Amino acid sequence: MTTTTSSSIRAFAALSANSVLQPFSFDPGPLGDEDIEIRVEHCGICHSDLALIDSEWFPSSYPVVPGHEVVGVITAMGSRAKGRQLGQRVGIGWHSGSCSHCEFCLGGEQNLCGTRQPTIIGRHGGFADRLRAHWSWAVPIPDALDPAAAGPLMCGGGTVFLPFVLKEVKPTERVGVVGIGGLGHLAVKFARAWGCEVTAFTSTPAKREEALALGAHRTISSVDRAELKAAAGSLDFLLVTAGASLDWDALINTLAPKGRMHLVGVVTEKMNLRSGSLLSWQRSLSASPTPSPTLLARMLEFSARHQILPQVERFPMSRVNEAVEHLRSGRARYRVVLDADFS
Repeated sequence: MTTTTSSSIRAFAALSANSVLQPFSFDPGPLGDEDIEIRVEHCGICHSDLALIDSEWFPSSYPVVPGHEVVGVITAMGSRAKGRQLGQRVGIGWHSGSCSHCEFCLGGEQNLCGTRQPTIIGRHGGFADRLRAHWSWAVPIPDALDPAAAGPLMCGGGTVFLPFVLKEVKPTERVGVVGIGGLGHLAVKFARAWGCEVTAFTSTPAKREEALALGAHRTISSVDRAELKAAAGSLDFLLVTAGASLDWDALINTLAPKGRMHLVGVVTEKMNLRSGSLLSWQRSLSASPTPSPTLLARMLEFSARHQILPQVERFPMSRVNEAVEHLRSGRARYRVVLDADFS
């Protein structure tokens, strides 16, 4: 095993809020005993990357090297790294480390560890030629998946897969997906492969046909009150992937008795809803983050079995600012992936 690496890591970084990304190099220091280092091959761009670039959620600490949907090949391993091999292709998502000894880590829920380490907060991410992570968060990519498209599965894919496992969604259930974007288009694919009857909710008329092509059985406008009212009581599980402020009461009313609305999109505004329709019909409201390494591995296995991959648009990393603006504009269908091209 290689325990140290010597050369600087080359990357693209935002040096201030709302700035373009610029070439940036940094010394990563000695490789940790339990860490691995990968040569980045591909890296997806997520709205969470934009939030860190723009200080949308909180003031970011600059420079920010975004990128947490990373696929690459292991080139170095610490002396105590386990279960991985040099030359193995792995993916790294929103988290790249956790304490390994708290009750959540020991219980297989490392994503809930109080000292979990996000890949792009307090450290540099995957818009780079190399990236480091704890070995346990470097999840092997199945050979059956195209590595050039697999990156967004490490964040977006895991985020929408976890609720199906966490809330024990049955294949006989009627599932709605709100928001047909980077998260939602994958949620539709997972729900269809899960065996569910799938209803896609979108505010964009042009996406209704796209949602059907992705596997939805029917579509509903998420902003048309008449269509929402007509769907009252029709769903068992409603997965909200959008980050927008919506008519929450109308969406909750699409649930059948004992139905559940589950949030995975980051809604930054206050949610206004009445409790009456929850109480009267014993409905539930819940949410979840990105999953543990074990659930990420299960998601990748499920994706390989059903050939579920995101719909991607690819850019060389040298055109990173063009790629970021393409995502920011809302034109992306549906995920943007950077191909590493450092010479």
